[in-house]
Amino acid sequence: MSQATELAAAAGSTDPRVGLRAVRALRRLLERLEVVQVDNARRQGWSWQEIADELEVSRQAVHKKHAGRPAVGSSWEA
Repeated sequence: MSQATELAAAAGSTDPRVGLRAVRALRRLLERLEVVQVDNARRQGWSWQEIADELEVSRQAVHKKHAGRPAVGSSWEA
């Protein structure tokens, strides 16, 4: 079973401590995945508007979040 699958299962736990820790870990994983994919899109020449459309956020929001940080490598494993 993958880490993401295990975390998703744990997020549904009846123990709030287990569930909330899983939610926190999933949030961190999601943030890393977004960074990797935004960098991937930018390397392929996508505009901020195209990225924003796929994420269903404003162009300004995605630009503010990602434009000022250094690009990451293609591996999202931390």
